[in-house]
Parts: sequence; structure tokens; C-alpha cells
Amino acid sequence: MIKHLVYYSGGIGSWASAKRLAQNPEIKSMTLLFADTLIEDEDLYRFLDESVENLKQEDCDINYVKIAEGRTPWEVFEDVKFIGNSRIDPCSRVLKREFMDKWRDEYCDPGYTTLYYGIDWTETHRLDRVRKRVSGWKIDAPMTHEPLLEKSEMLEWLIDEGIEPPRLYKMGFPHNNCGGFCVKAGQAQFKLLHKNLPHRYAYHEKMENEVAKKIGTDARILRDRRNKQVKPLSLTKFRERIQDQPAMFDKFDFGGCGCALD
Repeated sequence: MIKHLVYYSGGIGSWASAKRLAQNPEIKSMTLLFADTLIEDEDLYRFLDESVENLKQEDCDINYVKIAEGRTPWEVFEDVKFIGNSRIDPCSRVLKREFMDKWRDEYCDPGYTTLYYGIDWTETHRLDRVRKRVSGWKIDAPMTHEPLLEKSEMLEWLIDEGIEPPRLYKMGFPHNNCGGFCVKAGQAQFKLLHKNLPHRYAYHEKMENEVAKKIGTDARILRDRRNKQVKPLSLTKFRERIQDQPAMFDKFDFGGCGCALD
């Protein structure tokens, strides 16, 4: 019976959380659950493999489980006839939350299982939302407990363990999920995606145009809020804008991930 289930996203927070648990002498075993969206950065899989092996060095039995619903976010958007945005994310609802919940309900018992999340002390508001969503389950976030660590300190800890941090972090992305793409991301992150991974930006630009045409919508992931008017901003128009005027974007709009949790 699974007693300790860690939602293992491939981010630094989930590794640090699992590491703390593995070093706790009272915890003899844990299960790491990763849900693949099929658009992940290739380096994420390297990090998952190395980080799991690192955890197995502790005196704790580690069971690593990788699951995949089978569709990409764009296939989900086409099927539900809605392109995700910063407020509504059918991709993560279908491919992450609901799919992981289904696995959890099949293999875990709320009376005996604690769910662990890679939320740190700067994100406790997210933990409150998670608690409401998974009412009836015991939950915890090891990185909200002392000693409190900054994200940079977690990355230093990872390096000290002999593991190279995921390359998306080194590129400046705040998260290591979905290959740097996210419907909850803002203009600053999409600018970063275009700069560092232009082929990947081009793929999502192409898919946004194709899916929008198939489902008959003018909706887009991004929003243009200039002149106090809110209008859809396609990835094509955003790319053309930053190519013509590189500074013409919201430098502080990174948006927020955490879609697998809330």
C-alpha cells in the first residue's frame, strides 16, 4: 500500500521535496508520480532519470512511476474545442490533474496515504488551493518547512549532489515543464521561448493557428492589453512584433505555472 506519494514534476521543488522525505528516517518508502504531456524538453527526461537515481542512494525504497494520457496539449485543445489561456487550462486539467487523480484513486487510500507537493515557502497560497481541491486527503509540502530554502539554494543543493540542473532553468525559464511552453505563461516567457528555442516556438505558433482554424475561434493564448483594450494576441503577431521591435513586450509578464496542482 502506498503511504507516501510525491507528485514528481521534473522541477527543482519536487526533487528537493522528495530528497527531504528520503532523508527522513521515519519514511521507508515512497512513490514518485510523473505525468508526461508529450511536449516536454528532452533534458527533462535526463534530469528525471538522474534525480531518481540520486534519491535511490538514500535509505528509502523509491518507486518511480511515469504515466501519460496519450495526447498533447494541442490535441486536447482540439478535442475540447478551446485553446487554453492564463485563466483556463484544459491541457493540465486533462493531462495532469485528472489523470494523476485517477491513478492516485486506483492505487492509494486516503486513509493511509499522504500526498506531497513541490511547493516551497514562497508559494503557500498554492498549497491552500491544493488542499481544497483534494479534500479528504492528507497533504504536505516539505519545502515549506524549515530550513527554508530559496530556489537558488535548491539548485546549489542539486549541483552538490552531482546533478546538472535542467537546462530550461539555465535559459531563464521559471519552470521545467512542457518544454518552456505553457498556456499560463505571459509575454516575457514566450519571448524567452522564441529567443532560446525558436524551433519550439515555431511549432506552437503553427499549432495555435491550425487548431484555431479547426475549431473556428479567434481566441489565442496571449492577450494584447495596449491602449487599455484587451484583444487576442496570436503567437504569430507576437513574434512579428518582437522581431520588429524587440523591446515591445511586457518584461514582467511571466505568468504562472503550477497547473498540475491547482
